[in-house]
Amino acid sequence: MTVTDPLTDTDRFDLDGFDRALGDPTDPASLLSYARNAELDRAERFPADSCRELDRMGLPRLYVPAEFGGALTRYDELVAALRTVARRDLTVAIGHGKTFLGGVCVWLAGRPEQARALGADIIAGAPVSWGLTERGHGSDLLAGDMTATPQPGGFRVHGEKWLINNATRGTLLCLLVRTRPEGGPRGFSLLLADKRRLPADRWRPLPKVPTHGIRGADISGIALDDCPFPADALIGEPGAGLETVLKALQLTRTACTALSLGAADQAVRLAEEFAAGRELYGRRLIELPHVRRVLGEAYAALHAAEIVSVLAARSVHTLPQEMSVISAVAKSYVPTRVDELITACGELLGARAFLTEVHEHGAFQKLERDHRVVGIFDGSTFVNQHVLINHFPVLARGHREGTADEEGVARAADLSAPPPPARLDRLSLLARGGCSFTQSLRTASGELRVLVSAGQAPARVADLAEELTDSCDRLHEELALSPPAAQDAPPEAFALARRYEQCFAGAAALRLWLHNRTPGKDPLWLEAVLTHVLRSVRPPGRPTDGEVFDRLFDARAAGRPAAPPTSVVTS
Repeated sequence: MTVTDPLTDTDRFDLDGFDRALGDPTDPASLLSYARNAELDRAERFPADSCRELDRMGLPRLYVPAEFGGALTRYDELVAALRTVARRDLTVAIGHGKTFLGGVCVWLAGRPEQARALGADIIAGAPVSWGLTERGHGSDLLAGDMTATPQPGGFRVHGEKWLINNATRGTLLCLLVRTRPEGGPRGFSLLLADKRRLPADRWRPLPKVPTHGIRGADISGIALDDCPFPADALIGEPGAGLETVLKALQLTRTACTALSLGAADQAVRLAEEFAAGRELYGRRLIELPHVRRVLGEAYAALHAAEIVSVLAARSVHTLPQEMSVISAVAKSYVPTRVDELITACGELLGARAFLTEVHEHGAFQKLERDHRVVGIFDGSTFVNQHVLINHFPVLARGHREGTADEEGVARAADLSAPPPPARLDRLSLLARGGCSFTQSLRTASGELRVLVSAGQAPARVADLAEELTDSCDRLHEELALSPPAAQDAPPEAFALARRYEQCFAGAAALRLWLHNRTPGKDPLWLEAVLTHVLRSVRPPGRPTDGEVFDRLFDARAAGRPAAPPTSVVTS
């Protein structure tokens, strides 16, 4: 299939054109049709043709920052593009998008000439992989055993990287290697492995591992046997590998939320179409009150997830010093909420959520299997919540002292203007001032109350915002009392982290509405998102009125706009 190149004369990536070019997945002739995706899934075959077509359409240019020859100037555009692919097939989005993850360390720490050369390879269609994990070590990067021993003119590398996406397909791999025998935070470095330059007898691919979801993805590994690397393979300074990786994860975790948003788009679409066409008890399924409620709640959950994702991506530009917290929130919150959304939609489909060859060629059961892995990518939910737990002292202090960067929050939330250029050099391993979104929640709630007094907003929404603000204040008091837990955090700390994620989501939604509101328009989506968030932070036993979710469903069914400005779902 041939499609129009979405790159315009100005070298900006045309997201709308890209979406149109990918076509309708229900059409067997489209690039990423449900029928073709199901066929590849059954055969456990990598979607090579689809990835080549994405290469031809110019998507790899969006993985490369503009200063290194690509088209990446806005991280929210990268999220939108990956979401567009994931909305049709997660295996393709994961297999193709991995190249961005593989290149990030070079964008952060590589020499300019190294970055430009890698950018040219990516734009030409060379897959790039990221070799972090090893057999038996999982997310414990400090336990890595792959060693790089200095020698004249370079290094000798020995060891394995395993369960690596695109390890076999990748032309290049960014490897985290131990460069000091004792290891430690300064004992690891990064090397860019170019298979075209390595002796063929000193490396070998490890077999593809069969997986429950993303069956066609290249989940494999690579083994190096005292393989010589040239000196110019080093990325950044010796010993700075772990720090670079941890900063890079702030970008990749944010990008991974696009996969979840695309999965949620697909789940809602499949559930809606099934409910609209299915009859039960003499009525269409979509007319039943319970079904309307479930779909309304799904819309609210999707809106909350996309707000967190998009504002996290824009925060790369406006609040880079806080991305250690924001990216951890986004990567924990969004996949978890989407897993819940998929489960709810699956209950509406009943048996068709499990069958492999009915209702769009079994797209839902494939989607459900594929999305399970997203929560594991680039640090599991547990790992990201642990990042938050380690930040509890600074989050509590920042909230108490009121150190919010109000301008950074406003520029992230105001979608009428593009964000400023990203300052990746300001990424930090610790958000020393805390999190501006949650710190400024009381200010935002006060602004909403002023609008209520002026008759420009309904009181019911201001009441929800004030309840969330009070809950957020109480939460930060509890964070201040939580003992430091660098390693063995108690279960109670993870419960606090989950509440923090909900407070962040509510604060982001309120800020988004305030900075993009249309006078006279009912803030229905904001009411629904705040209600959705508050269900998880209210004390046990306090009921939540779900009537707003019915109204959200009715508005969508009637074709009335009822979605935040971040939404790419037709409303």
